[in-house]
Amino acid sequence: MEINALIAPLIRLMRPGDWVKNVFVLPALIFSLPALLAEERPIAPLALNTALAFIAFCLLASGAYAINDVVDASKDRRHPVKRRRPVASGVIPPAQAVIIGAILIVAALLIASTVGRLLIATLLCYAALQACYNLGIKRVMLVDVVALATGFALRATAGAVAIRVQISIWLLLCVFFLCLYLGFIKRLCDLCSAAAAGDSEWKSPAGYDDRIELNWLLGVSAVLAIVTYLMYALSEHAWDLFGSRSIGFALLSPVVMITIHRFYRRASRGTSDSPLAALIEDRVVLICVLLFAAGVLASLYVPYVQDVFDRVFVAGVGSPS
Repeated sequence: MEINALIAPLIRLMRPGDWVKNVFVLPALIFSLPALLAEERPIAPLALNTALAFIAFCLLASGAYAINDVVDASKDRRHPVKRRRPVASGVIPPAQAVIIGAILIVAALLIASTVGRLLIATLLCYAALQACYNLGIKRVMLVDVVALATGFALRATAGAVAIRVQISIWLLLCVFFLCLYLGFIKRLCDLCSAAAAGDSEWKSPAGYDDRIELNWLLGVSAVLAIVTYLMYALSEHAWDLFGSRSIGFALLSPVVMITIHRFYRRASRGTSDSPLAALIEDRVVLICVLLFAAGVLASLYVPYVQDVFDRVFVAGVGSPS
């Protein structure tokens, strides 16, 4: 019983539910796989490096969460949801949380060292970004969410450097703007959940208290996410890698649009406290994510898809004239 009483708060401190955010390490391998197979490069070592990069980011993020919980403990106690966190509730002492966080960060760097120096450098950039975030950036409107979105772009970069492939600037920008949007969604969730709980004393640390301004930021970031996604799908880089199969990515844009709207709808109604909660609880979001994943895999790997696209659609950018 005592062991469970120690393990449960530790797991909550590490927030394993948030490890799903590190799936942004995977696209580099998924989108590079057809070209890698054509070049007859061994896939197993590349898959292992991707897995190690994923694990390293999970541990590094958990370490950052632990330290961040210590920094935010006094404010978290005034939030209707965050006050249940282990440090804010007093279950884990602040000094112990800092030690745990440091151990997790060191473990992440050790794992990255088995992959290569570029992955270590990427993780160090992420760690430095998180340190700046915890020390003050998180209290600056817009800059805080830009920092978070940059962290996700670094995850995508880590996936590429782990398998030593180039990454499209459009894909990187798509990840950045999508995560920028989700960061603003989280701010809207916090604002609406506090209002729904009748907590008039809670204030956004970065000053996201104006719904009109927040809606504007959400609209701009949503449009940029969709546009950069389409730019990647129709880019010369994508055509060089996948041929007409890349058209399938563009055809999935309605699913992307539905998902983006659904996140906003739930946040504005106060029915979720984070984008991750929406992903887990909202069937429409879950179905759209599964459809998107199935559509991407079908576009890349199902036989004869390319023949169908070649017959139906006009040749894309970068295609043979």
